Amino acid sequence: MLYNYLLAGLDELSLNQKQRLSLDDLLALMREQLTQRDAALLDLLLMTKDDAVISGILEENPDLQEETSLSEDDLRTQLLYEYGMRCRNGFVRNWFEFNLNLNNVLAATICRKHGFDIQKAVIGNNEVAQQLRKNSSARDFGLAGILPELNDIMRLAAIDNLLERERHIDALRWQWTEEHTIFHNFEIENVLTYYLQAAMLHRWDSLSREEGEQVFRQLLMDLKKGIKF
Repeated sequence: MLYNYLLAGLDELSLNQKQRLSLDDLLALMREQLTQRDAALLDLLLMTKDDAVISGILEENPDLQEETSLSEDDLRTQLLYEYGMRCRNGFVRNWFEFNLNLNNVLAATICRKHGFDIQKAVIGNNEVAQQLRKNSSARDFGLAGILPELNDIMRLAAIDNLLERERHIDALRWQWTEEHTIFHNFEIENVLTYYLQAAMLHRWDSLSREEGEQVFRQLLMDLKKGIKF
């Protein structure tokens, strides 16, 4: 189904502008016009590690945590990525894998820089995760030719200012969404991209510099707890 009327009625987005429509209003507008099948794709993008679906997987497989040696928080995150990567829609499936790879390479690069255990920082079992564990001492983690965004991600990991690093990460995500909708016109992929970009703008609009630094200090603390420094 084409969503030319929906998309044509929305403001054009850019990384340097504030959005006029709240995320709640945007979601409501989209859900009014999406088919049931396409609305389910939007809901999948909104899913978090605490979603009932993820809790259900854990309840049905109580031995998962022992098998993976992950904390419950990391296991939930891994299950979320794996669930998203099983989606039949290529854009959604690739979006989940892109973010899994992005976060794993960032974590591995930062861990290597500070002498921490990469094995405990990487989650998931896709090819990139396996290469990161297997080639933790190689300069490119054995990912040259496998992960196109590798050099960009590794450069981001070198940015010491956490707030600035997060802004660059979102810029890379923004670029990814645009590159992966080049051959789509007014389709669900364009609608999903619009929402993802609007969510990025909303996140930065809602944070002052002081609040942002506080948030990312907490993120760093959580990271340290998660990989058991």
